[in-house]
Amino acid sequence: MGIFQLALLEEAKNFLQSLPRKASEKILYNVDRVAGGEKNSELFKKLEKSEIWEFRTLYNGVTYRLFAFWDTDAQTLVIATHGIIKKTQKTPKKEIAKAEAIMKRYFELKNL
Repeated sequence: MGIFQLALLEEAKNFLQSLPRKASEKILYNVDRVAGGEKNSELFKKLEKSEIWEFRTLYNGVTYRLFAFWDTDAQTLVIATHGIIKKTQKTPKKEIAKAEAIMKRYFELKNL
């Protein structure tokens, strides 16, 4: 049993399914490494001034990001919200804001 289980929200699933098979396999392989206990900020990093984390994968010269947050209420889950193909040095603020909005809505629905 690893440190956490990954739950993919619909948009994260769609993102992974839209990628070339080898790229999505590499992303999920890296997620498994982190879930298994590997501490590696090149693979999984908390974004500054946010509760959002990103799974980071570089495959064939393309940079992929899968945004996520923690839910540790009943079991330790990492919820992946969505992903992007990163084209710039900085993570786009709108993508962080989107992940934060999804996280807020997730916890609102969960606490109904």
